[in-house]
Parts: sequence; structure tokens; C-alpha cells
Amino acid sequence: MGVTLVLGSQWGDEGKGKIVDLLSSKAEIVARYQGGANAGHTIVFGGKQFILHLIPSGILNPNSKCIIGNGVVIDPAALMDEIQMLEENGIDVKGRLFISHKAHLIMPYHKLLDEARESSNSAKPIGTTGRGIGPAYIDKARRSGIRIVDLLDRNAFSEKLKGNIAENNNILHKIYDYQELNVDDILEKYLDFDKKIDPYITDTTYLINNAVRDGKNILIEGAQGTLLDMDHGTYPFVTSSNPTAGGACTGLGLPPTSIDRIVGVVKAYCTRVGNGPFPTELHNGIGKKLQNDGAEYGATTGRPRRCGWLDLVALKYSVMLNGISDIALTKLDVLDTLDEIDLCYAYRIDGKERTTFPVDIPTLDKVEPVYKTMPGWNQSIHGIRTYEDLPIEVHNYFREIEEYTGAKISIISSSPDREDTIIR
Repeated sequence: MGVTLVLGSQWGDEGKGKIVDLLSSKAEIVARYQGGANAGHTIVFGGKQFILHLIPSGILNPNSKCIIGNGVVIDPAALMDEIQMLEENGIDVKGRLFISHKAHLIMPYHKLLDEARESSNSAKPIGTTGRGIGPAYIDKARRSGIRIVDLLDRNAFSEKLKGNIAENNNILHKIYDYQELNVDDILEKYLDFDKKIDPYITDTTYLINNAVRDGKNILIEGAQGTLLDMDHGTYPFVTSSNPTAGGACTGLGLPPTSIDRIVGVVKAYCTRVGNGPFPTELHNGIGKKLQNDGAEYGATTGRPRRCGWLDLVALKYSVMLNGISDIALTKLDVLDTLDEIDLCYAYRIDGKERTTFPVDIPTLDKVEPVYKTMPGWNQSIHGIRTYEDLPIEVHNYFREIEEYTGAKISIISSSPDREDTIIR
């Protein structure tokens, strides 16, 4: 296995949780490298459904150790709730979960700022989850963020916190008319969190690099998706970090040469949560059918996902950006009852066709998708576990995707259950 990176190839919600859970059976370490509690990975295991926001999906494999890297921003309350949920379900966390001492913390003012800025931008909101992710990354970039390691020195932490709260109270009260925060309440709350979290904290950069040196099998897990990348996605309708392959290196402190294989998780159709361009979005009965049949509602927010046909132009862009060699295709069974299935193979913009993905909003707003229509298989493939048992129409569908993108579909999910997976 070596070092395998699993990431989202679309706008997130591709089904990464199941794929990471599946591959983690061979992994000694599973590591998360970016994002925060705005990600929701859903796994069905042992007849139960688990939704994980911060802890890597590999925690469900008792033989795996899990790392939350320095690139993740951590909400203490969300993390402790997740640990408690796992322990109540008989899953050991202590001794298996390791959190970077360099990871930044989400503070109460980050959540309030997220909420206030989104509501004040009502004309064209980004569609954030309101969990303080963006403001936490802003503070990280402007060098005023608070890291887990800062909790070790009460006096230094207190001074830094007082300065941050004074500045943010000014913004919250005078600009957004919010009630001011109490510094002493927050100080005690986070120092109490430090005591609870202390057994999990370590220098994960050395931990993971030593594991690479020792030849351990390592699985790296991304959150969100490539088209939400801060630099390479549909800016400004993006997340606040880099879900692409490069983000895995900075978010864990790994050299690029240590990664052996990159698997892109792809939904058999496209979805998007929140606002922003979506060239193949369907505003008709088929779009509603995909939403209902695929249970397309956010694991973190419960918001309905917008649905559309598979966009090969965007997918090929993602394969190029990340160096994807293998595709893990999910939710194929959602297409079971469709007579015809469309694949977008080009964009028509101002009367001209192109096969490259534009990331500027004015151009994307003009896109008219050009489709190739393929026959559906019109039978249930739910739970099929061998490639040969899939209908010929499915094989043809795969061939179009592979020839266009240059990546091989090597993992196929035929239901949410871990066992209903085909490995080619």
C-alpha cells in the first residue's frame, strides 16, 4: 500500500468516508490534512451509521492509528463530542488518535464572525457552514491565530486571547451589533479543554515522517473537494483551505515524494452544497430524483445538495491538478432507474466549444454544457460485488469516463455498505 492519498475530485460530498474506511483496513496510519468540522464523512459500519467531522474515518478500524494534522482547524467542542460518540459506541480512541500541536483552534469569535459576515452579505452569500472555519484560517494567515501548543503557557495564552477578543469584540459590536464576548469565560473553557485533549497531542510531523521511513502503510484523507480549493477552485465560492494533493504535504509536513498513489473519489453524478457555479446542475425532475434517490442532504448541515450530470471537463481538470491515477466511483446505484444518462464532455461559451475548466465566475456563468447521451441500465446494481456482474451499459459508462480523464476506475461502490464494493 505504501502512502496512499484519497481526496475529493468534485465539489465535496463524493463519498470519501466509505472509501477511506474501506482502504483503512490495510492502513497502519490514517491522517487528515485540512479543513475542520465543516466536513462530514458518513460511514455505515456494523449496521450503524457514523458521521465524522474531524477524526479520520480510519478510527473505525481498530488496527489503525489516526492523525489530525497541522493543516486542520479544530473546534474543541466538536472534537470532544466526536470522541465521546465513538467511545459510547465501543470504539477506542485513546492511544489511537494523535493531534498536531501546531493545529489552530477555532475560537467562539470565529463562529460569530462567520455568522455575521455571511448574514450581512445576503445579496450573494458564499454558503458557508457557519462553523468558524474561514475566520480561523484568516487568523492563521494574519499570524494572530491560536494553536494548541499555545495552551501550554497560561499567561502567554491569556495575553494573546485578550488581544484577540478585544479586537474582535470591537468588530462584532460596532459593525454587526453583536454582544461582546467575555474573555475570562473563554480562557477557562479552553484551559479545561487543554486538560482533556492533552493525552492526544504530539508532534505529528515527526510521527508521520518516521512512519514513512519505517515503511508503514499510510492513508491520507482529504476533506471537501478539488473544485472548492482556495487557489484552484471556483473562487470565491470555495473552502478556506487546499483540499488538493499539494495541501496534503503542507497539512501534514510530508514531502511530495513520499506519496505513492493518489485516489480521486468521484460521485457517478455531480452535487454541490451552497452557492457558486455548477455547469451541469439540473433544475428539473431528474435533478430532484437524484437528490431524493441519493439522499443528497449535507451530513454536517442537513442542507439539500444541488444535483446534476457528471461533468467530465471538471473531472479531467481535477485529475490533472492532483495527479490522480485511480478513481473510486461512488453512488453508481443512484442511476439505476434512469433510461438515459448524460455525460458532459465539453463547454460551449459564446458559441465556441472548449474542454478546459475555467475557474473565473463570469466565464463559468456563461457555460452551456455539451452532453453525450448514453443508455441507462434500468436495473438494480445495488450490492453487486463483482465487475463482471455489472450490466454492459455500466461498463460502457466507465469506458467513457476512463478514456476522457486518463484515470482508471479501480474502486466501485454499489451501496453505502462497506462490503458492497468492487475492487478492479
